[in-house]
Amino acid sequence: MKTIAKLLVFVFMFSLSGVTMSQEETEQSQEQAYEPVYITMTTTHWSDNPNADFSDWLETEKEYFENVTSKNDLIISSGVYTHYFTADNSEVVLVSVYRTWEDIEKANDVNMELIEKAWPNEDERQAFFDKQSSYYKADHKDEIYQSMSYMIPETESDESRIFYVRSSDLAMDGKGSPEKFREYYEKVTKKSKKLKGYYTHRHLWGSNSREMSEVYVFDKLGEIEEFFEEQEELAASAWKDENERGEFMKEMNKLFTGKHSDYVYRSVPELMK
Repeated sequence: MKTIAKLLVFVFMFSLSGVTMSQEETEQSQEQAYEPVYITMTTTHWSDNPNADFSDWLETEKEYFENVTSKNDLIISSGVYTHYFTADNSEVVLVSVYRTWEDIEKANDVNMELIEKAWPNEDERQAFFDKQSSYYKADHKDEIYQSMSYMIPETESDESRIFYVRSSDLAMDGKGSPEKFREYYEKVTKKSKKLKGYYTHRHLWGSNSREMSEVYVFDKLGEIEEFFEEQEELAASAWKDENERGEFMKEMNKLFTGKHSDYVYRSVPELMK
């Protein structure tokens, strides 16, 4: 993701006194100016048909990507992610990013126009999509998320990358402090040398209204463990007193129920926009 609800967006109020603004006020002002994007995620699954031929899967998806997705300006970024370490090795996650909710609907119309232009012959068009659909099962899951301003834009790479996703349930009881999460992000996450990218997004439409996800981008799987060690070191540096550090983490974690899930996916660089 070159990237990856209005029900709960972290809002930070600031006041301006005098001619200049402090660093904290500047950061809060930037938060106010942040414009979220809308992220659709379709989780589909590889076909279990023993006669399915996957030898030209990538070429088929590249043909669709080059003729449709890459030419649709309403899709500002997109990606395909395959199972690496998840509960289901048949998972394939299709992600698209849009500037507005309305663009999600408009993009479908643009897709149809591009499809008819790329495959003007109806029989050839049908044959292509029959082949494309043969790679996947019929069942799938759709979710829509809204991005949050805690992010580190992904650095460019032509190689497949590792995407570690931590999906946490928000407590939504008013006891947690978003300011604590932002402070941790500024003092720890943002200072990481291991991350190649970092994104956060919040449930907008789908099965779990409490869901908040953090997406960590790495070049290699082993960097995840190195990242965890780095986080501990950065936290210890930011809050040198162990009791103070423990109290901070306790307060920050009140934002969440304590339940979270972990997923690791691998990107398909040929299908990234």
